[in-house]
Amino acid sequence: MATDETVRPRALRALTALLVATAAATVVVEVLNYWYAPEHGFGLAVRTGWALLRTVGWLILIRQVRRDRAVARPLGLILAVTTIFAVGRLIVPRSGLPVLPGVLGFAVLLLLCVAVVVMLYRHPVVRERLVRHPQRLVFTREGVRLQEAAPRRAPVTGWLLTARIAAFTYSPLMLVPCLIAFGELRDRPEWLLAVLVWLALGIGVSYAVLLGTFFLLRGKAGARRYLGWLTLFVLAWDLPLCYFLLGVDGLIRDGAPLVAAAGLTWYALHRAGRLDVRLGEAADDLARPAGAA
Repeated sequence: MATDETVRPRALRALTALLVATAAATVVVEVLNYWYAPEHGFGLAVRTGWALLRTVGWLILIRQVRRDRAVARPLGLILAVTTIFAVGRLIVPRSGLPVLPGVLGFAVLLLLCVAVVVMLYRHPVVRERLVRHPQRLVFTREGVRLQEAAPRRAPVTGWLLTARIAAFTYSPLMLVPCLIAFGELRDRPEWLLAVLVWLALGIGVSYAVLLGTFFLLRGKAGARRYLGWLTLFVLAWDLPLCYFLLGVDGLIRDGAPLVAAAGLTWYALHRAGRLDVRLGEAADDLARPAGAA
């Protein structure tokens, strides 16, 4: 009898293999960057460790794809964009030119990430299959069992899911430079209070995002504006501290990934808003009497 894996479409098997290759390439490129780095300071260790943790994200994405989950598409987009920035910021050293193995590895990783996004959003078979919801405990006449259950809230667009996942990256993207800044306090101890507040806000932003996305996915009025203003606040707080405590190098290395995540959140919210307007207009047209002008 054929297993579930053998009857899966060839496109999904190819996507799974592509995700495995991307996860492996992330580890290889990070090891190359760390090996050839002219200096192995605290900042490089933190940034490398955070980039390596993204491998766990790719493994989670593989699991979601194998289960045909709808969340796989926005999760893959966020992982691809943030991985490119997280790895790319480590290739260019503080001085001099980047080493050739690191550049070649990053080029391969870039092509893999682009291929992942194209397959997730452009391949018709992948788009048709990645629609399932997570399994939940369901009470039936036969007893309690796990089965797929549609969420009780109204269906949400993929752009709202993208905005939600992108916003959840704010907290770790703030905490990485904050941890690096702790290593700089021995030279500038007067910034201790600012770094402590930075740490507290980095943790608090995760709860603020959780609250905002809770109402966002339920279609509450003002949730998009709340998340948009929260994104602006995160940038206004994080980017200046990256510059003053970590310099231009820190602003580029640690600020650029946050700017990318913020831009993706704003774009996803904008697209979701336009889609809601079109759906509302279509509903009005259907409700309009046949003889109305």
